[in-house]
Amino acid sequence: MKCFILQRDVERVENRYQNLISYVEYIRERNHSSASALVIIKDGEVVVEHYSGHHSNSAISRPVTESSQFNIASARKSYLGLAIAFALYEGKIRSLDDSATDYFDEYDKELLAGTTIRHLVTHCHGLNERPDGTAYREFNPGENWAYRGINVIMMAGLLNRLYGKSFPEFLQERVFGQLGLCETGWQASPNEKLVHVVDHPDEPAAFCLGSSDGKASNLHTSAREFAKWGLLHLNNGVMNGKQIVPKDVIQIATSMQSPQYRDKDLPGNGLFWYVQDTPRARSEIGERVPKGSYQILGVTGPTLLVIPEYNLVVAKMYNKRYNYGVDHYLHYLRKFSNLAADTFCQAKIYL
Repeated sequence: MKCFILQRDVERVENRYQNLISYVEYIRERNHSSASALVIIKDGEVVVEHYSGHHSNSAISRPVTESSQFNIASARKSYLGLAIAFALYEGKIRSLDDSATDYFDEYDKELLAGTTIRHLVTHCHGLNERPDGTAYREFNPGENWAYRGINVIMMAGLLNRLYGKSFPEFLQERVFGQLGLCETGWQASPNEKLVHVVDHPDEPAAFCLGSSDGKASNLHTSAREFAKWGLLHLNNGVMNGKQIVPKDVIQIATSMQSPQYRDKDLPGNGLFWYVQDTPRARSEIGERVPKGSYQILGVTGPTLLVIPEYNLVVAKMYNKRYNYGVDHYLHYLRKFSNLAADTFCQAKIYL
């Protein structure tokens, strides 16, 4: 089923951008985020750029602008995912179905028994870590889904070993430099363009910084470069007429890679991206978003949604940890993605 927009409906559809902007602002105020941004790219053109608020909850904080760089927290997994896709494409990792024991000598082989690379990159590995750093198993690999951090640490370390450099260094050389990204990077020291992170509305916001090894949640980017990251994927690795990333690498990263679950409500993933096939109750992607779409998010509020059927990229930013609340975050994320889909498929003629 295709969506067609008649010329007489163009103005009406453009007015609906305000619904998305209003929703972004509603969530910013509801969750006490001091900053928000929204960038939408449709058919390769920026159709919405919206910036609101300040870099922190301080009274003298800088206003948010197009060059403000937000901490995107776990959305960095999409960057790690692309590096892993390169490793698969180039034969550094033979197959997603390789046993994890072939690559991780530092972990107990009995603990990793039955675990594959596929399990690690689709959040169904069943591993977790205790406060003292020791690993343990929560469930058998492939039998459930749980969002944990141990798999990210494992895969980041593996990429570092396979390429002899950190995966951020790898991306800078192979992707970022060619894309001309100058507002995206792992930040180890503060600067005036970095947006602070609000942990609690009654406490001063602070920088979330760290090393540049890619393990820490200190990847910052501007909303416009976050959207450009989505556009690179939407365009199958092509930017400005140049094939920067092989098409097959993009396809590996953004195609459904999850195993077949008995529980059909469990989310589906590519290489960390959430991927839409049939709507799933526990997916962060709304049921009205077309098949083949994919999305990534972080705990500080960034969301990057790519809808290939509509040739659409939507990037939104916040600076508040645990946006939407613990119990209702899926509701608000699904509502946002549904609203984005509806905005670009309202005036319909079905042939």
